[in-house]
Amino acid sequence: MATSGGKGTILVVEDDAAIRSGLLDVLVFNGYHPHGAANGCDGLDAARNGRIDLILLDVMLPGMDGFHLCQTLRDEGSEVGIIMLTAKGSQADIIAGFNAGADDYVSKPFSLAELMVRIEAVLRRRRRPAAADTIHRQGITFDADLLEMVSPTGRQPITRREMEIVTYLHRRPNRIVSRQELLSQVWRYKDPTVETRTVDIHIQKLRKKVARLIGERPFIRTIRGEGYRLEPEA
Repeated sequence: MATSGGKGTILVVEDDAAIRSGLLDVLVFNGYHPHGAANGCDGLDAARNGRIDLILLDVMLPGMDGFHLCQTLRDEGSEVGIIMLTAKGSQADIIAGFNAGADDYVSKPFSLAELMVRIEAVLRRRRRPAAADTIHRQGITFDADLLEMVSPTGRQPITRREMEIVTYLHRRPNRIVSRQELLSQVWRYKDPTVETRTVDIHIQKLRKKVARLIGERPFIRTIRGEGYRLEPEA
């Protein structure tokens, strides 16, 4: 992971000059080494050519929107941390961001304290060694090295975060795992009570991918008011 002193190098891609300047100041105050870009094209160039640990990426940008920028970096193999900054708070927009490869999202207006929590959590996850498990569950092989799910009926790509969810639940087969525990242990949030739909959306996406391979059989069960668990093998 690229780090050039301090707590890490962060690229802020935001077309609003006042917001961009404010974020740069806050990041310096919190010990980060920040850079700014005012549009999507400049942001993409900076991400490609700089040693960047994390990108704070606005969705609505001139030249290239944040979704396209994020997807382009992921298609090129970049593993830089990406947090989407968006005034669009609908579930469809949040899912679009995760589908493009974002690690997390923060809806505007946001508190700076919350943003710092999200930044620290993404950087901790990125610094942690990736799991190297191959898990076999309900006729599906989950391959952490290739990041894909394989069954006799086909294969589906899987994100690193989705693989970590399956791995964490798989290692705890006889108990319910709470949303707060997933935020703490998988997302690495220091404060797992933070308000976010990240867990629910990732579980939803994972269920859809599994369903494409084995149909609508139960895979991850939601225990209302408690959390999640993997369904036992038949």
